[in-house]
Amino acid sequence: MMYKLYDFPVHGDHSGKLVALEKGADFPFEIRRVYYIWGTDKDVVRGRHAHRKLEQMIICLSGSCDFILDNGTKRETVHLNNPAQGLYIRHNIWREFTNFSPDCVVMVLASEPYDEADYIKKYSNFKELARGGG
Repeated sequence: MMYKLYDFPVHGDHSGKLVALEKGADFPFEIRRVYYIWGTDKDVVRGRHAHRKLEQMIICLSGSCDFILDNGTKRETVHLNNPAQGLYIRHNIWREFTNFSPDCVVMVLASEPYDEADYIKKYSNFKELARGGG
């Protein structure tokens, strides 16, 4: 499994909608870090890395973007455009994201605090690890 899409419960009426995410109830990991990204030009490619142990839940809060996921043998593109849906990506998956709408805001919930040593930044190194080397 490269990814899983989670549909979060939406509560609301004529006054608006609300999604509440609770520790332990809506995630396959404990949230240790939250960050968000916005103001990215349409054709910019972000990410371009994998993680050794970090897991992420990615939610497109506004607008849309595409995530390109790669497990070393297969690539898939996932289009995100629903703030009530989260894209779960486990570790050892190469990720890139692009095709940002002008109003795109992406929130990332991570299983670990930032750790530079957890990143695999060279695709050739990732492919070697995916083949069982290193």
